[in-house]
Amino acid sequence: MDGCPVRDSLSEIAEFALPIYANPLGNVLGGRIMHLVDLAAATAAIRHCRRAVVTASVDSMSFLHPIRIGQLITLKSSVNRVFRTSMEVGVKVLVEDLHTGVVLHTNSSYVTFVALDEDGKPHPVRPVIPDTDTEKRRWREADARRAQRLALKRKALAHEEQNG
Repeated sequence: MDGCPVRDSLSEIAEFALPIYANPLGNVLGGRIMHLVDLAAATAAIRHCRRAVVTASVDSMSFLHPIRIGQLITLKSSVNRVFRTSMEVGVKVLVEDLHTGVVLHTNSSYVTFVALDEDGKPHPVRPVIPDTDTEKRRWREADARRAQRLALKRKALAHEEQNG
């Protein structure tokens, strides 16, 4: 199975922070940002494997700066690494004050997707080929994050089994 470069999965989504997504403080709801992260990550995953995908996990998400109504939210995503049927996608969220030009990194997240075949079963995914030093670093680091995710999953399953 031939691979394809990370650049083929690159995705960028931008939208204005609208009042409909605000909390009482005038900031965008964290849940809205989570939704956008999932959409941006899914776009990169689908671009890579060219088939349906489902979200399998989202790593922790910390919000470094609030996003105010009227600001521009930009999400950049790409596939970091492919395992067998799953892909880790990195998403970086930026906020821009269009009046001042100030851009802040509000958060980053890693989202894991599983590719599906026509019957909704997991489907093997072609490898991703990192070219740049940054892409190679992300590719290496993805393996450790995957090990952590799998360890947490095993722990949760064991806990569920014990507590029925």
